[in-house]
Amino acid sequence: MLYLLDANVLITAHNSYYSIEQVPEFWDWLRHQGENGHLKMPLEIIEEVKAGKDGDPLLDWIKNDANLDALRLEESVDSTILQRIVSTGYAPDLTDDELEFIGFDPFLAAYALAQPDRTVVTTEVSSPKKTRKNRKLPDVCAAFALPCINTFDMTRRLGFRTKWR
Repeated sequence: MLYLLDANVLITAHNSYYSIEQVPEFWDWLRHQGENGHLKMPLEIIEEVKAGKDGDPLLDWIKNDANLDALRLEESVDSTILQRIVSTGYAPDLTDDELEFIGFDPFLAAYALAQPDRTVVTTEVSSPKKTRKNRKLPDVCAAFALPCINTFDMTRRLGFRTKWR
């Protein structure tokens, strides 16, 4: 199983419960899991994390070559799958403003759909009544029968412990 991480997994973990300064074991574990091919992030999603503010430890962490190399998914998105995700998962007639609002979530779903045994990991919560640009990633994934879990489900499945070494 390959877990594909949304930017909010890193951002929320650092800002809320696994800050880099307080739980460095989590961040070492993420790099280790990436090096061993258990979790990855598409370049488009990494760029979302890199859009953070200067001086943020998360920005420094993701820019570190070892971390970046470990997490980066070395693939290009299949544009046909991406278009299918956008038109079926969100709406076939989205405006440019709506596409900008959605951001890179469709890319994450497209990478997951491109290969079997991939799971999307996000902090977003399902909200099935939302439509168009307001659709949540878990609901878009559900439309394609893509597994979608949260950070804590991923850490349980991959056995994260602060003394994981």
